[in-house]
Amino acid sequence: MSITAERRQALIQEYATSPGDTGSPEVQVALLSERINNLTEHQKAHNKDFHSRRGLMMMVGTRRSLLAYLKKKSNARYTTLIARLGLRR
Repeated sequence: MSITAERRQALIQEYATSPGDTGSPEVQVALLSERINNLTEHQKAHNKDFHSRRGLMMMVGTRRSLLAYLKKKSNARYTTLIARLGLRR
């Protein structure tokens, strides 16, 4: 269910705004989206796993907060990020 170290590094390199960037909202949202997608697949197979569902909802809320922050700070970065990630917003 968690992200492998190689996949994590690939996501960080893909969404980083500068070399060595690991904490920008783009990177954080990309990592959260990967974890959310993995956990969503788990929930499809185990629909009565309420503990994992709570964790999923918390991650979705965190991602939503980060996206709201990014939209407030820079709308251009927000629109490019959601287009790259394929989010419905």
